[in-house]
Amino acid sequence: MDTLFQLSLLASFIAGMVALFAPCCITFLLPAYFANVFKEKKRVVLMTFIYSLGIFTIMLPVVLGARALTQLFFNLHDQTYIVGGLFLIFIGFATLLGFKLPMPNFKFTKQADDPLSTYILGIISGITSACCAPVLIGVIALSSLTPTMGQSLLVGFFYVLGMVTPLYLASLFIDKRNLLEKPIFRKPFREVSLMGKTHMITVSNLVSFILFAGIGILTIYLALSGKLAMERSEQSVTEAIQSVAISVTSYVQKIPGLDGIFTILALWLLYKFVKYIQRN
Repeated sequence: MDTLFQLSLLASFIAGMVALFAPCCITFLLPAYFANVFKEKKRVVLMTFIYSLGIFTIMLPVVLGARALTQLFFNLHDQTYIVGGLFLIFIGFATLLGFKLPMPNFKFTKQADDPLSTYILGIISGITSACCAPVLIGVIALSSLTPTMGQSLLVGFFYVLGMVTPLYLASLFIDKRNLLEKPIFRKPFREVSLMGKTHMITVSNLVSFILFAGIGILTIYLALSGKLAMERSEQSVTEAIQSVAISVTSYVQKIPGLDGIFTILALWLLYKFVKYIQRN
């Protein structure tokens, strides 16, 4: 096991992408992301970055050995999904009526539609991901193969980066194609009066509400019925994460410098992604 680590950062990145598709992870994280995209409509790339920061906020302390958090996530598995489902339903109604959470007037908040709810949604997505046994066991197992805290942090960082990279790619695709700027999404659907105020509901708000509320209700149902518990399919994902990490690491070790090239390339692309946000 000594030869393994130095666990490849490329392996950790790919393992993170595998972890994203764990049933209990993709059930919440990915639909919640797309619902949020329809909610925001503009500045999709920026809001995706804020969403991913929420995920990093939760996952990195776990990587660094926050065992109390790890135990808490396992013990409160179903309760976490229920709270997450309720929050999704709340965000769904808030989106429908155009309500935004209050946020201090920082510079970037002028560019973002509702950064606070997006960040909180990212945190909850991170918590639900950490409650997902394959994701949590996978990252703990990988970080345990590293000899120092610094290397463990790097492994965890690239693991989570692998999880959110598909979201970054999706946001760039949506932004480049201006998919949410199509007239159909901005089309007024109906006016609703509530507490003396009139709210105009657009098609995109309606779509976002249906996604948020639908995912929230489904998540609560699955949690209450015990269908989000660890099953054989989940165990196979855990094994796949660890197998991918070991296999890719073994391959990378045969090509000197490959891991370093990947690390530089990944950080450069992340830098370009942030610069793209600043430009737009």
